[in-house]
Amino acid sequence: MLNRWLVVMALLCVAFAWPVKSWAQQSSSAGKDWPSTNPTRSTADKGKPVPVHDLSGLWSGLWGARLGAQPGGVQLHPNNGKPENEPPYTPYGLQLYKSHKALEGKDQVSPSENNDPRVRCEPLGFPHANHYDLGVRIFQDASKLAMLYQYNNRWRIIWTDGRPLPKLVEGGVEVNGGEYREQRYFGYSVGKWIDDYTLEVETVGTMPEDHVWLDNTGRPISDQVRVTETLKRVDYDTLEWSETIEDPKIYTKPWNTMKLDLALQDPRVDVLTRYCSPMEYQKYMEMFGDTASAQ
Repeated sequence: MLNRWLVVMALLCVAFAWPVKSWAQQSSSAGKDWPSTNPTRSTADKGKPVPVHDLSGLWSGLWGARLGAQPGGVQLHPNNGKPENEPPYTPYGLQLYKSHKALEGKDQVSPSENNDPRVRCEPLGFPHANHYDLGVRIFQDASKLAMLYQYNNRWRIIWTDGRPLPKLVEGGVEVNGGEYREQRYFGYSVGKWIDDYTLEVETVGTMPEDHVWLDNTGRPISDQVRVTETLKRVDYDTLEWSETIEDPKIYTKPWNTMKLDLALQDPRVDVLTRYCSPMEYQKYMEMFGDTASAQ
């Protein structure tokens, strides 16, 4: 088992999410106070009033015990075999889960046996991106928020201009009273402010179950899912991010997947971009193969 995990961790260095590192910008100019290379709360403006309707900033879960990584499954219900953490599967959902061969979780397999879409460098999609070593940079204007996920340079738009949530239809969504649009890896997200500091976001129109998983452990998700998120700015430098999924095709009832506190980082920090490279993965397999399977 130890050797298996050494192989897996070597693979993660190339293709998957290595623990988040914030790399400081370097300056040749004397007297510049550049931020530390360690993830840390922003302290320059600590104690300031919380801005209204403003979630902008670089937010990371990597501080103290509140790590944003969720390698063992969604944060509130890790895939560890405990009955209280088992999702409420439909018969089809359970069948689908059993067909998934994940590198992590209680039913993990060796690298050569896995069928995880991310190993083929497929986009994580949504909501899997929320459960993958979470850290985001948020930009916003009067009509939308842009969420920039650290892994693989992916971004997502949340509209806050009052438009309604699209209607789910076969193979996509309807907008603007009947205009058809295709399924997307991050779906279609609409947010509304429920108070000065809390944004509620709903998302539909994601990719089907043969394209994306819910988390690293092979739990499934379908294109019928409706994801509800709450992003609450608790104080100036803390963002509480919660998520509930409702997917009648896969689960018998809605369930809560995460409730994380993220810390505001120094805005000058330049975050290391992590990526998935099919070429590097192929080179790894050619050099080492599935050495873990023999152990």
